[in-house]
Amino acid sequence: MREKTASFVVTFQTTTAALAWEDAAKQKGLSGRLIPLPQQISADCGLAWKMALAEKETAKSFLQNLSYDMVYELLL
Repeated sequence: MREKTASFVVTFQTTTAALAWEDAAKQKGLSGRLIPLPQQISADCGLAWKMALAEKETAKSFLQNLSYDMVYELLL
């Protein structure tokens, strides 16, 4: 079984918002990836952005400029 690590997870209300986040993150070199929505949380869109918790501060600039639903810190 894979060991769980602390993750920074962003949820979205729409798939369009999730894909916009992914495009912006790739352009800025932000690590992470879109994942299926974890069972621990619920959102309108079935996608979430997962990245290392250590990069939380880097992601904060994205939170001000892009549409998102909620932000979580989870063991995934």
